[in-house]
Amino acid sequence: MDAVPANMVNAPVGIIIFMLGGLAGAVFYLPFKKVKGWAWESYWLVYAVFGLVLVPWILTLMTSPNVLSVLGSAPKNELAYCFLCGAAWGFGGLTWGLMIRYLGIGLGLAMGAGLTSAAGTLIPPMLKGSAAITAMFTTPAGIVSVVSAVVSLIGIVFVGMAGRSKEGELSEEEKRKTVAEFNFRKGILVAVFSGLMSSAMSFGLQGGPSIQAAALATEPKTSVIWAGMPVLVVVLLGGFAVNFIWCLFLNIKNGTARDYVGKGLPILPNLVFAAIAGAIWCSQFICFKTGEPKMGPTSYIGWAVLMASQILFSQLLGLVLGEWKGTGKKTRWMLASGLLLLIASAIIAGIAGSL
Repeated sequence: MDAVPANMVNAPVGIIIFMLGGLAGAVFYLPFKKVKGWAWESYWLVYAVFGLVLVPWILTLMTSPNVLSVLGSAPKNELAYCFLCGAAWGFGGLTWGLMIRYLGIGLGLAMGAGLTSAAGTLIPPMLKGSAAITAMFTTPAGIVSVVSAVVSLIGIVFVGMAGRSKEGELSEEEKRKTVAEFNFRKGILVAVFSGLMSSAMSFGLQGGPSIQAAALATEPKTSVIWAGMPVLVVVLLGGFAVNFIWCLFLNIKNGTARDYVGKGLPILPNLVFAAIAGAIWCSQFICFKTGEPKMGPTSYIGWAVLMASQILFSQLLGLVLGEWKGTGKKTRWMLASGLLLLIASAIIAGIAGSL
């Protein structure tokens, strides 16, 4: 997004858009609590159909009138790259739960989200070549944006430490429930795989410059704000392929395909709530792509803001729901420190954009 007109750049607005995306990523799972009688793979498949295909494509067709011609003429290697990055994210998401199983919520969150945030923020601009790398560490905007990413990472670590400390305050019975299969060696290996693979979503979303340029130039032209939508639908299609195959496999293996037609099950409400979850989920990446133009050359910092905001709002939601009730001062201090650092990272990112 380096060629965005100067009058389009508005860093504070960009940060707000990214943070709204983080909010969507933090609350998307709430509708799942209303799903009754379905196996995980059944409602996750509905979520994937709506969140990864239907909602983004409907919005793209509404906002990008030339999307079909743009994708039809796009470089095949660029389309493949975006698709495969989405597929890699799909594998990362599927192994996220395994990471939590081996490391626990606190330590798993710190490592997985930290790797996703750092890799997804710093690697994409480096892939653009030596000039982009040099700009990151020599220009005021670049240096401040790197500082923002580092502060974000430290904040994520503090939140993870708070989660780990919270686990330490549980009774032995509760401990066994949450980290019964604790295995640091396996957990680290899975965390590295899951975190890096999940960060591929950022690679894909920032990996279609020719597609976005064509969306801006091909009649009928797509506006700058929505130019990233053709890239988004390709990346999400890659993620959908992995999620669809896995959920379908589990439906067959576990005999849960009957969930969609089973008598006595609230099929319509389950479809609606799973679809709502999917629509909310994809909103975070819609915000990511529409917020990029507002950041100008420092648009890559949006991934750190998105990830930090997601963790920030999820922890605030946890406070409201009483998930931190009964924890000690040390745990609350670490949580408060992490949340403050995440807020600070967003402010610093805004400063970077204004530079």
